[in-house]
Amino acid sequence: MEEYNLEEIINNLDFKSNSLNDCGKGVFLTNFEIDTLEKYKINYKNATSLKEVLFLVEEVLDDNSLDDLENISKSIAERDYYMNTNK
Repeated sequence: MEEYNLEEIINNLDFKSNSLNDCGKGVFLTNFEIDTLEKYKINYKNATSLKEVLFLVEEVLDDNSLDDLENISKSIAERDYYMNTNK
């Protein structure tokens, strides 16, 4: 069985990239998502909802196959579901 150095694993966790930021108008994105959106020049700053951000992402994905953008699209869609669905 493989041994893990728990202290090393904890020290290598990147909490900053996964922290949520209020981008205004109730849109919350992680630092990683913001960096990726900016990488593809997606203007999330004027979005009024996560659904609108997803729409902007999908416009770029329609013309390209970009794994990092697809991954954040799934992440944003999941957050939107849990934040905006009555349970």
